[in-house]
Amino acid sequence: MRILRRVSQWTVFLIFVFLFLNTEYKDNDVLPYAVNFFLRLDPLMAGAATLAGRAVITLVWPALVLALLTVFLGRFFCGWACPLGAVIDAADATVFRKTKRGAAVPASWRRYKFLILFFLAASSLFTLQWAFLFDPISILIRTFTVSVYPAMNLVVNRIFDAFYSMPGPVPRFSEPVYGFLKSRFLAFEQPVFRTSAFVAILFLGILAAERYQRRFWCRNLCPLGGLLALMGRFGLFRRRITAEGCTRCGLCDSNCRMGAIGGDVAVTDHGECIECMDCQAVCPEEVIHFSGKEGRRPAAVDLTRRGVLASAVLGAVTVPFFRVEAHGKAPSPSLIRPPGALPEGEFLARCTRCGECMRVCIANGLQPTWFEAGIEGMWSPILAPRIGYCEYNCTLCGQVCPTGAIRRLPLPEKRKVKLGLAYVDRSRCLPWAGQSDCIVCEEHCPTWSKAIVLKEERTITPRGEWKMFKKPYIEEDLCVGCGICETKCPLTDRAAVLVTSRGETRSTGELAR
Repeated sequence: MRILRRVSQWTVFLIFVFLFLNTEYKDNDVLPYAVNFFLRLDPLMAGAATLAGRAVITLVWPALVLALLTVFLGRFFCGWACPLGAVIDAADATVFRKTKRGAAVPASWRRYKFLILFFLAASSLFTLQWAFLFDPISILIRTFTVSVYPAMNLVVNRIFDAFYSMPGPVPRFSEPVYGFLKSRFLAFEQPVFRTSAFVAILFLGILAAERYQRRFWCRNLCPLGGLLALMGRFGLFRRRITAEGCTRCGLCDSNCRMGAIGGDVAVTDHGECIECMDCQAVCPEEVIHFSGKEGRRPAAVDLTRRGVLASAVLGAVTVPFFRVEAHGKAPSPSLIRPPGALPEGEFLARCTRCGECMRVCIANGLQPTWFEAGIEGMWSPILAPRIGYCEYNCTLCGQVCPTGAIRRLPLPEKRKVKLGLAYVDRSRCLPWAGQSDCIVCEEHCPTWSKAIVLKEERTITPRGEWKMFKKPYIEEDLCVGCGICETKCPLTDRAAVLVTSRGETRSTGELAR
């Protein structure tokens, strides 16, 4: 069973990686796989988005299946199927297993995951959705999207660039390998994301906590683990001991990665037990079994009414403090949401900040926010046209969103959605400033009838001469705010064609209907 658990754990992780790598355009505007499956399986995100969004989200029905399985089988997901748990176990086995652990972490710390859970539940109930900060699936996908994959892509490309520059037969062997990787794993162009270093540091912090305690994150801080612990405390499948054969050697206790055994080794905290089978493997008398037979009641959850009430009240009272900063203030003109995004309040309530839409964006235009949408909107996706644009014939971001924060739009409808409007900064535009001809923005404009038109007019040059230049004008009725004009503008610093959220479709509530 222990070997089977490891096989299950790494099989699930490989499926996670497979779905992640296939979260991209594959010469077809319809993705062949449910690449957002793990997020839809997540009861924490499903519950938080449902509470905060005040709506039944049918996309997350797999989370109900996991919840029901947990009620019957216990907290098996954390030990058998959590991809972040697999990464943490790998870090423990390869880096921290033979190192001396730091100072003992008090057992009382495990209550924090429950307090975080009640905090998130209360804030979601009052429409402030913070679950993305602590949800393990969202953390892992976001980290892979904005940090791990771009870094890996850059390193692999640099290595093969070095091979290509080598004299002799090396390029002859390296180039076929590079071609294989490029066609199946590497990005067509190097992805770049804001906040990538910050996200990576937070993730490395989760792994580094193994230095102090095995599964530190899972034991003490993971609210999904806390939710599954409450659901699975009375699961039918649980750890049992044949009491008459037990010598109380304590090996099971010292090898338990979750600290679910303590004091009397015959008593198991079933809410903490992830059924990893480590205790069964090290038992010299072979008296530990995992079965559905009736056994001793689980230990009580280490919580007080005061702690639960305090965390829930704190989650509720923080809501107005984060909302007041945006009250009565006009949205930032740089806040350009993806096509199909719900009106801002609903969008932030449902958005998991997982990064799936950013990962699948063909032109790398979707980026995580810092504070353009306030603290409440941190890490939510916005279009950053100077980095990339919204492809006119693409509907992928709506396909991968696990909670419907970005609606899946048919292509004809998507082409009509206004993300914002472009305008020309005449003080910087080369033709308007009389410096040179430039028609790049008009050439790249994708709308059926060009939203950027050129009009030939006389303009005085910096040398004082009058010349004819083709100047760009924006047809606002046709412009959809895709941002390709700003992306392709040849000016190296700030573009001469800029896109803002002015005139966006979703602010009228049209998409919500």
